[in-house]
Amino acid sequence: MAMDEAILEAVEQYKVPPGIRLYAWEPACLSIGYAQTSADIDHARLTALGWDWVRRPTGGRAILHTDELTYSLATHISDPRVSGGVLESYQRLSSPLLTALHSLNIPAETQPNRTSVRNQENGAVCFEVPSNYEIVFQGKKLIGSAQVRRKNAILQHGSFPLRGDLTRITQVLAFLDEQNRNDAATRLLSHATTAEAVLGARITWQDAVDAFINSFQTDLNLELTLSELSDHEITRAKELVQEKYTHPSWLDRI
Repeated sequence: MAMDEAILEAVEQYKVPPGIRLYAWEPACLSIGYAQTSADIDHARLTALGWDWVRRPTGGRAILHTDELTYSLATHISDPRVSGGVLESYQRLSSPLLTALHSLNIPAETQPNRTSVRNQENGAVCFEVPSNYEIVFQGKKLIGSAQVRRKNAILQHGSFPLRGDLTRITQVLAFLDEQNRNDAATRLLSHATTAEAVLGARITWQDAVDAFINSFQTDLNLELTLSELSDHEITRAKELVQEKYTHPSWLDRI
């Protein structure tokens, strides 16, 4: 998360060109949204499993990052590809995400979310309820994305679960009792899915990366060049880790 923010800052300051970052997590990490309470986490269970946790700079609810491809895109707010409001840019950026999935033989689609905001806020799990213009397969959420906007730049990042048991996240969230935990796991499986569950076979992380690179280039008319992170971005990310992403004032702000 520190690296995503460091890239966003560098793009906003014109120190680096806009870019797309594709990455994975090791060990597994629970991320909670900017405005989500840290009381949603069962810290004892999280520690016992050896998993990390972090608060994202973007909104939404909890995500367990494991067995997935994570993407992040940082660009200037003036970029026509992200012009307009949040929903407009979400809709526009859903195009390369859909194209990537279709190239992997996943017949996903976007659809307006018909679930009320009240119901969305009642759950701690991000993948339990699709938001507007997120990617679904047969109504089940497949890619969850979130955005943060600065004065002159925008960051959108998201999670594409490739395989594994999505209900693992309920093992590290706080519930009144085990029945509530089990009920949440059942709800989650009825509202979210993975690439492997859709295809009945595994796709590799690298195949997913290649699909995302190709789709962002074609759908958004981009010419992507593979590059290393700048010294400035690396230094700034290290500062953000210490000043923000491992600091109680950020982690436990709510």
